[in-house]
Amino acid sequence: MSHRLASFKGPSTPSSSPVQQRQVSVGPSSPARVTESTYHRSLRTLLQELRSATETWDDLVLIDGLKAAKSLVDMRTELDNDLARAPNRLPRRHLVGPQLEVMDRKISDLDGVIAKLHKQFRKMNNIVDNLEGLVVEAHKNKGWRWVEKEPLWTTWSLEKFASNIPEILIYYHRALNEHIKLVDTLRTHAVSFDESRDAISKWAEQPWLEENGWEAKWEDLCAVEVDRWK
Repeated sequence: MSHRLASFKGPSTPSSSPVQQRQVSVGPSSPARVTESTYHRSLRTLLQELRSATETWDDLVLIDGLKAAKSLVDMRTELDNDLARAPNRLPRRHLVGPQLEVMDRKISDLDGVIAKLHKQFRKMNNIVDNLEGLVVEAHKNKGWRWVEKEPLWTTWSLEKFASNIPEILIYYHRALNEHIKLVDTLRTHAVSFDESRDAISKWAEQPWLEENGWEAKWEDLCAVEVDRWK
């Protein structure tokens, strides 16, 4: 089921008979010529929902999470500098206590980001489940050949979408686990500045998604393979 169709062969060349001239076509592989079924529309909707979930994911990581992580590290650095400058002038509890309370709130913010990433990952799983359900329904109503061999818009069949898209879950799951580890690293107030800086760098880079996230691997493909993608 996982073989990609190299091309879609259109109808054979029309004869020169006047009766056949009106049947001349540029070929059904042109998206503008495709007559969409419920399955076409449902697949497009599911793919767009998956894209939306990954966009929310990136906003959580690169805006909310990164802001909280940087603030936490900046506050720890500021506190260390304050303690180094005036170790004997102020009671340590008056200097440290309020700062620790704010830091703990930043850690809570990071925990909140992780909870929201879990939610987006569950949403991605549900979308993939719905895609698999769409294939089952199409098998019943359209037959295996339509599902596995017939290109939907350009070259990819419904089966090819359904067998390849779930791969994205592997990398978002690995990214989620990496973010959990990074929050655990930043959670302890004893973490060094170098360790904190490295954690923030990895948080922003999202190495598991650099080549296999939605934007890197699927957006351009869908722009080619899915009609009216934008």
